Amino acid sequence: MNGKGPALDVVVQGGRVVTSTDVLDTAIGIRGDKIAAIAPPELLPKAERTIDATGKIVLPGAIDSHCHLGTGYDDWRGGPIAAAHAGLTTLLGFMLCDHTVKETLPQAIKKLRDETEQTSVLDFGFHFILQHTPYILEGIPEAIALGATSFKLFMTYKKRAPRMCPDDFIIAAMELVAKHGGVTQLHCENGDVIDYLENKAIAEGRLEPRHFPPTCPDWAEEEAINRAIVMGAMTGSPVYVVHLSSKLGLERIKQAQAQGQRVWTETCPQYLLLDDSLMDKWGPFAKMGPPLRPKNGPDRDALWAGSAQGYIATVGSDHAARTKEEKEPGWKNVFVYPDGRSIPFGAPSIETMVPLMYSEGVVKRGLPLTWMARVLAENTARIFGCYPKKGVIRVGADADLLLIDPEPSWTMRAADLHGIAGMTLYEGWPMRGRPWMTLLRGRVVLNQGKLEQEPGYGRYVRRGAPAPPIAGAVV
Repeated sequence: MNGKGPALDVVVQGGRVVTSTDVLDTAIGIRGDKIAAIAPPELLPKAERTIDATGKIVLPGAIDSHCHLGTGYDDWRGGPIAAAHAGLTTLLGFMLCDHTVKETLPQAIKKLRDETEQTSVLDFGFHFILQHTPYILEGIPEAIALGATSFKLFMTYKKRAPRMCPDDFIIAAMELVAKHGGVTQLHCENGDVIDYLENKAIAEGRLEPRHFPPTCPDWAEEEAINRAIVMGAMTGSPVYVVHLSSKLGLERIKQAQAQGQRVWTETCPQYLLLDDSLMDKWGPFAKMGPPLRPKNGPDRDALWAGSAQGYIATVGSDHAARTKEEKEPGWKNVFVYPDGRSIPFGAPSIETMVPLMYSEGVVKRGLPLTWMARVLAENTARIFGCYPKKGVIRVGADADLLLIDPEPSWTMRAADLHGIAGMTLYEGWPMRGRPWMTLLRGRVVLNQGKLEQEPGYGRYVRRGAPAPPIAGAVV
């Protein structure tokens, strides 16, 4: 040390350190914003600050790979604040170019990156939604060079033009994404079928919230997944199926994976835990795409098993908070407003995902802690090109850590949450364990329910080519 002060800035010791493969009794040494050492505490040099994590679980910093923030949703100030209270350290959000002025992907990236670095308390990256606006494809190569390497296309939402993309447009996008080393994400539902079924329901006066899920059947998801897989094979693009909701869809994905194709998928807490009976209780507030599946159906058990067995690589929140005023009209007509615009899809979930996955996945269902490290951190970082900078506890990685206290028993209440929605579909849900502390790039963000960093601390994560996720059953 030679009079230069402590060799480490922070040591986290006393907790169980969890990676995607192991649970270790060790300590973590941090210098600057990086993990500098992993060793028994007695072997580490002196640190400026020592965090006593005795009795705590120390995981890689959690990443939400699927959140909608910005105009019409929680913004990039409030959304990250809510996420930070729930143990997340990095957000990958879906963004749009302004097609009304022919804004290009590179223009949007530079503008949004600069704006979001002023407001976000967490690190962040962007997925870009490619709407059916052909000019937008020209910017894909430069967008990937700027570190935005993932692009989402919708195969549904016909009434929300230009959101739904035809197959020839999807193929053209996939070819460019594959050529330049990115990932194609797809919302897989057959939009023509769903639009037909929705129009039929409206014509017949079946307008109540409970009439919504039958207009989006599981086979419409599976059919679109099949098309996405075939187009991915044709173009050579990695295919990432967002928010998988059905056993049928999972079986088609497993088939493609068995054939060696780069087809990866996520599911979300709502598809693991909730069912369509909530349409009676929550009405339009439980309207999401794909819909909640039947209460007595096979889907939830299949998704839990698919995640534990490694076929489902990640869990994302699909946070899409809307105000009460926007959702409320859906009680009368769950499909459209009187002027024909769609009643908004989506529900708040950015602040409930991490606690639910620990309480429901680890505590209730007995999944190993290594499962959480995979689906909420390492696999997300691998697929979206920020591994090994993010998502792992290893020397040289960003010092992003999530510390969970396994002891508290508590109840999920909307009154305790943040964001514009003012509700949660998990109201009254019994919980066990909760995020206790997080570190982001070596600095404490969440500390026992309070935030120690201000909006503007977050930094843009420049991402590269995807790496295959860890597959196989968790042990």
